[in-house]
Amino acid sequence: MALRPPSGRLRIPEEPYKINERITAKEVRLVGENIEPGIVDINTARALAKAQSLDLVEIAPTAVPPVCKVVDYSKFKYEQKKKQKEIKAKAQKVVIKEIRFGPNTDDHDFDFKLKHATNFLKEGSKVKAYVHFVGRTIVFKERGVNLLKKFSEALSEYGKLEMEPKLEGKRMTIILAPAPAKSSK
Repeated sequence: MALRPPSGRLRIPEEPYKINERITAKEVRLVGENIEPGIVDINTARALAKAQSLDLVEIAPTAVPPVCKVVDYSKFKYEQKKKQKEIKAKAQKVVIKEIRFGPNTDDHDFDFKLKHATNFLKEGSKVKAYVHFVGRTIVFKERGVNLLKKFSEALSEYGKLEMEPKLEGKRMTIILAPAPAKSSK
């Protein structure tokens, strides 16, 4: 697939691996199916790959000597892409839900937000709770600390405190991570 950059000239995407003639090392560690593993001269390795109608692919260029594999390159690229997709699919996506308090938050509002935070933690999301100080309310920092500590203690069975109360500008923040699910035997 050739891409056309703004300059108008065709640009061919760069290959992530060196193959066949592009390998510059004098000696390589050879691996692959139907191949005796070992260190061989680059010309011998290319000849072995050509004899099997396959490609010589440099898979570990930083090793001494570089590791090359005798394989069908298009099949090899397909397998690598498939592995990357699999890794990406297995990676957990972290969702952070925010809950905002004021330094003078009432008990009813506190309970209401606590219920939401409990649900967020149960579904596996992290919770970032913060007290936002507006204007002169910044003088009530201890109220913010007390409110956030009370909040984290109330949620201790659903999540664990990941970050202690920390003042950043006009916000005092904590982060709670969901507690690991208890496996039933």
